[in-house]
Amino acid sequence: MSTEILHSAIPYDIRKGLPGIQPVPENDWLWVDECYGAQMAYRDQLIAERLGDVHYLEDGVLEAGREFLLTLLSKLKSFQDFVVSDAHVIRPDGVQVPIDWDQPLVTAGRLGQADYCILQKPDGASEHCLTGAILCFPSSWTLSEKAGRPLMAIHVPIPEYDENIGKRVQRLFDGVQPGRPIWRANELWHGYANLHQPKSEKDPRRSYGPDAPFFRSERQVIMRLPETRAVVFSIHTFVTRNPNAASA
Repeated sequence: MSTEILHSAIPYDIRKGLPGIQPVPENDWLWVDECYGAQMAYRDQLIAERLGDVHYLEDGVLEAGREFLLTLLSKLKSFQDFVVSDAHVIRPDGVQVPIDWDQPLVTAGRLGQADYCILQKPDGASEHCLTGAILCFPSSWTLSEKAGRPLMAIHVPIPEYDENIGKRVQRLFDGVQPGRPIWRANELWHGYANLHQPKSEKDPRRSYGPDAPFFRSERQVIMRLPETRAVVFSIHTFVTRNPNAASA
């Protein structure tokens, strides 16, 4: 199948600078957009063929995963194009997804366009750590390298993510409250449109600028689960063709 799945436009303005946080209006943390069917088909393929690369759940994190899945299912009931029952969900593209409470993030990853990461702060720790994820659309990072690591280590080798930014982001994770999610967006220039672009932090990186063929942006939402107090970091990815590309 083609992996060039393009949006017509980025549906929001991007605040410059880090961390660029703003509140999510009216708890509108879950989006379904024009590329839902194509993105979900690609997600289904990755989950079926490369589950070990795109899924991670530490021992003891199942409860948080289940709480998030329950939150997601409750949200989906407000969308008229989803049919949610106790046993399965019928998506807008007609695909029926069974609800597996033993694999809550896998189920979530087949229902929402976003990737979902669970972060928790161990007792006595100074940072939240990545304890679970369904990550189908990484942009130049790999789940295997980031799994279990704290926020500062997760952001290696991003030069802009220094100690000062790290402390500010950690305060956001500490302070976010249930029912009051916050969000930010990034901007990334890419040479390829493929949504699934894993890269080891040790690999050399090519830097693209505003004349790159494609523009990629992630709408990143930070939300607190009320029962387990885990933080969910969701990543909804948009890719557009760049009309100002050097080869255009």
